[in-house]
Amino acid sequence: METIFKNKKILITAGPTREYIDPVRFISNESSGKMGYSIAETLHHLGADVILVSGPVSIKSSFPAHKIIQVLSGSQMFKACQEYFETIDGAVFCAAVADYTPKITSEIKIKKIEEETNLELIKNADIAFEFGKVKQPHQKSVGFALETNNINENAIAKLKKKNFDLIVINSPNVNEGFGYDTNKISIITKNLSFHAFELKSKKEVATDIINQLKNSFKLDEKEKKILV
Repeated sequence: METIFKNKKILITAGPTREYIDPVRFISNESSGKMGYSIAETLHHLGADVILVSGPVSIKSSFPAHKIIQVLSGSQMFKACQEYFETIDGAVFCAAVADYTPKITSEIKIKKIEEETNLELIKNADIAFEFGKVKQPHQKSVGFALETNNINENAIAKLKKKNFDLIVINSPNVNEGFGYDTNKISIITKNLSFHAFELKSKKEVATDIINQLKNSFKLDEKEKKILV
């Protein structure tokens, strides 16, 4: 790979979030964080200045621990990311942030009394969408779409809505995505070109994603030279 990433400031989110119902119970998901950490490690080795905002994970990583911002909830992740929106060159939104969080979090453990109970949820901030609203022309962003139906249509809709330059499509199939060391992805770019990849290790998948991001940065450089 070329050194186009050297000294570029890249924000990466990884892992799940925990949306607490009470001090011991929370809503979460199956994300292991492996994909996000693999991307962070690869970009770091390419010379990028990587900021990794991570939900709770259990990963042995070569990424420098002092450069990881540890968070629990979606709101904490949003707040941590928001501080870097103006200064980054690119962002890879790989974390599986919970769409909803409890409207009220009990300060004490909720006792099992009734046969049924109701849990009222409110929307979490959509971090990628919020970045997309303020994103500058020189900034690049990559999103992820885990889809089970109308895959390409849903992914393209998300690509446009969140102002992504690339969207990575994966699925919850066996050996793909959550919890596995392998993944099978497709990538759709901003100009709607489609790239499909075979099942690979997440380290290899990280390289495929970064290659597409590199192409996006290089395209900008070519356009600037033409304008000059």
